Amino acid sequence: MFKAQYPNISKLKQVVQALSKISDELQLKVTVDSLQLGALSPDKTVMGILVLPSLAFEEFNVEEESTLLISATELKKVMRRGTRNDVMQLTVNREANELVIVLRDKKTGLEREFGVPIIPRPPEPLPELNLELSVSFTMLSQDFKNIVGDLKLVGEEAEFTYEANRVSIRSMEQRKEYVCTLLEGNPLVLLTSASDKARAAYSIDMLVAAARAASASKQVTISFDTAKPMKIEYELAGGGKLIYWIVPRV
Repeated sequence: MFKAQYPNISKLKQVVQALSKISDELQLKVTVDSLQLGALSPDKTVMGILVLPSLAFEEFNVEEESTLLISATELKKVMRRGTRNDVMQLTVNREANELVIVLRDKKTGLEREFGVPIIPRPPEPLPELNLELSVSFTMLSQDFKNIVGDLKLVGEEAEFTYEANRVSIRSMEQRKEYVCTLLEGNPLVLLTSASDKARAAYSIDMLVAAARAASASKQVTISFDTAKPMKIEYELAGGGKLIYWIVPRV
């Protein structure tokens, strides 16, 4: 059905671990152009999608496009066994109903084969979101992770606002308050907006889930708009991206 060989499994470890925090069921979708791994939380408030284009692979052959449902826990166990020297090969064994993962050490040639059971249930298609969000800013992933860590100490909800060429992030609960102001150049790499003002609130727990992938990319781009989902996008080295969508709180 398909055969794909990815050059460095260590780059994907953090991504799979982060997606597993959203749901224990992951959708693996393979097309002629890309491989996608997606997770949707049971309450449908957060979605994460890893997109790896065919050019990111050393080998990428697809005879038939398909979508599989696999256990995040089982996939995570296999990914943990990978080392920085390992090349990862993916195929499907229909007779055993397994996703077959072969890890090959580039230096020694040692091959190890693992089988991840395919969940015998048709996967529900993940929502395809194509929203125009007026405010977008890029920052270092570590800065984003630090801000989310601060927010977690205060409350359950974070309010993002844009006005006068600055983004403010605020959380208040009982007698605690946190405010962070972001400007282009301090610390933002880039800030753009198609509107004069925007405001939306999001669950801090969902932001924490998205921030878990911060180590996978040097920078992160965050986009939001009034009463619309937030988009959090990490560009991965070697090609590919990890995108989170977080539903706003009302």
